[in-house]
Amino acid sequence: MNLADNIILNFYSIALLITMSIHASRYQEKVFFQHKLYMIMLYLTISMLVFDMLCRFDGNPGTYYSQFNFWGNFLLYLLGPVVPSLWLMYAHFQVFHEEDRTKRLLIPLLAIFAANSMITVLSLFFRWYYYIDTENIYHRGPYFWIPASITIGLILAAFFLIITNRSKIEKKHYLSLVFFAVPPFACIILQLFFYEIPFMLNGLSLSLLIVFFTIQNRRMDTDYLTGAYNRKSLEAYMRKKIAASTENNTFSAILLDLNDFKAINDNFGHDTGDEALETSVRLLKTCIRHNDFIARFGGDEFYIILDISDQVELEETVFRINRCLEKHNKNTIGPYTLGFSMGYAVYDYRSKMKIEEFQKKIDIMMYENKRANKEI
Repeated sequence: MNLADNIILNFYSIALLITMSIHASRYQEKVFFQHKLYMIMLYLTISMLVFDMLCRFDGNPGTYYSQFNFWGNFLLYLLGPVVPSLWLMYAHFQVFHEEDRTKRLLIPLLAIFAANSMITVLSLFFRWYYYIDTENIYHRGPYFWIPASITIGLILAAFFLIITNRSKIEKKHYLSLVFFAVPPFACIILQLFFYEIPFMLNGLSLSLLIVFFTIQNRRMDTDYLTGAYNRKSLEAYMRKKIAASTENNTFSAILLDLNDFKAINDNFGHDTGDEALETSVRLLKTCIRHNDFIARFGGDEFYIILDISDQVELEETVFRINRCLEKHNKNTIGPYTLGFSMGYAVYDYRSKMKIEEFQKKIDIMMYENKRANKEI
């Protein structure tokens, strides 16, 4: 691929990523860990696309081409493991939703980066990864396969992490996370055999675009704090479920209210209150099936919509949520205890209830449960 073609291809990729970064920077969830990881991946990919264009200034020794070619190749090899490392962390967080746990990956990943950086610097003298001859022409070194293997290994590690933890990932996100590895992996394999075809970063741009539209671009239907669906999405989903209900196939709903939420805010601050809400959603997701629908109804209230038509099965789900709460409180040391008051019911198709009537019914049941909890 000649210089002009490479610049045009990379320019379009950069323009796409810049547009995504501008749009994403407006999100309210920009303070959260997942968003920060994604934004860093965007900015680094933009930078590496620029470095890749510099690498195409080969030939013409003794001109500015030599400096462009030198720095472009050096920075590409130096930063090669960073984006796949960030993707591994991003995938890990999508599976476990624990920031501290994901951050523990930094130690081995920084070790990989340090080792690669050392070899990249030494390659300037020993030509291990690559070298640029006196005619300003790039050549692969005998150990070129090492950085390629690092990149492939990190991408595959994220891929298998996603595959083996499918049950822990939201159904709407799973396919996007799996597909992320396909474009850059295919381009890496192609580039190993034809290094004049530098498509890997462009493949990565395509993957980031897919993640942007399917996971990151959630403002319209998702509560930015907890990651659950928002009230607007809940109402649309419940209307759809009511319309699709039949005598033999209906659905259930659970309304949950976080007990003593005002006391948590008053005694420990709003940051701790926000943490309690986030923890509640993470905990609820571990108690239900990955294709069940969970939404923040408002404040400290949440709805779970389940494909359950049987009252006994619904009560078993409620019991499972209570058991999850007991286990969490037993194993977690913190300033507060999580608890829920719950109202729940199977939608009766024959009643022809509208969404407002069904929600009012469950709301009354939830407040009865809350009063009962206070009397204990």
